[in-house]
Amino acid sequence: MLTYKYKAVSKKGAEIEGYIEAFNEYEAINKIKESCDIVTSISEVRMGKGIEVTGKINEKALAILCSQLSIIVGAGLPVLRAVEMIAAQTENKKLKTIMEGVSKDVASGGSLAKSFETKGPGLPITFVETIRSGEESGTLEHSFNRLHDYYDKTAKMKGKVKNAMVYPTFTMIVAIAVIVIIMVKAVPVFTSSFGEMGVELPLPTRMLIGISNFFVEYWLALVAVIAFALVIYKLYEKRKENRLKLERLKLRIPLFGKLAALKQASQFAATMSTLLGAGLPVVEAVSITGKVIDNEYIGNQVLETVSMLEEGKRLGDSLHTRTELPQLLVEMTAVGEETGSLETTLDTIGDFYDNEIDTATSRMVTLLEPIIICVLAVIVLFILISVYAPMFSLYGGI
Repeated sequence: MLTYKYKAVSKKGAEIEGYIEAFNEYEAINKIKESCDIVTSISEVRMGKGIEVTGKINEKALAILCSQLSIIVGAGLPVLRAVEMIAAQTENKKLKTIMEGVSKDVASGGSLAKSFETKGPGLPITFVETIRSGEESGTLEHSFNRLHDYYDKTAKMKGKVKNAMVYPTFTMIVAIAVIVIIMVKAVPVFTSSFGEMGVELPLPTRMLIGISNFFVEYWLALVAVIAFALVIYKLYEKRKENRLKLERLKLRIPLFGKLAALKQASQFAATMSTLLGAGLPVVEAVSITGKVIDNEYIGNQVLETVSMLEEGKRLGDSLHTRTELPQLLVEMTAVGEETGSLETTLDTIGDFYDNEIDTATSRMVTLLEPIIICVLAVIVLFILISVYAPMFSLYGGI
């Protein structure tokens, strides 16, 4: 069911407003007119358990949800009972709110997919459309199985990438914190000592003192500049053409760009395979995949192929002329089309790119570690030279 907010004039002439649930606006107006003479305004609102549900649901939670639904529905229980059971036991507050709203809709005879769409605006379109296809074809259990495999794989892949980046990120944060402390606390102590020596300070020492003074005296200005730059960046990326340029630039960054391209290839293959396996036609599957791909630049390119597919062109040929997806993925897609095994081929190539992401992530971390160490070594060496050079000059004068 949908939730509508309305304003109306009662039979006694009083102006009232409130909320009402109905399958569509026409039914909502009829319900309101049972107690009111005139409906002055009505609009749909997205609500669940009396509060608006916002924010995305993470892949791990979705994988667990789909697994539970698959098991319960597969055991022969009605969909309504399955939704009610999960709503009662889930600890995820967002999902609990969504599932309680969905159970009311389903109990009133509403569609499961439509209920998820209206009660859970943060749910991915892949999730909703796969369930819709399963409902229409009578293969809900299979659809939930496909979604579980898809979100479980996605969650594990994101977890591997995040875990691999923990050490380099932690090292950089600690290093920056230590350098700032040295500049703000330690260097001023040495500076006062250098002033009492009465010797001409070498260039590295003067540079170090200048940097230290900047951190001490202008740290607030530095914070303001960084905040201003972030605001400018956010305003810049609000426009779609600027956002597409930034997304394209991400694919050109050394080390990270290749990893990003592999992730988009894996996501394209996994999403397409899941949607095709749920029974969606190729055109609709491509349209949905283009909307869920993380990199908006590549997602926009995938969406541009929809018009070519509607003209009767092959998916492989369309991807080759319109996208920057890896050549191997495009060629294997074309092979899958020709052999009539597109779903299986995409599933296989998706596994291949998952392994490539593992390898690329490990290689990137292996390269980042010595780079970080070398950069820190240069900074430490500069600080040591800057501190000891005046002492050597003083001893040489003696």
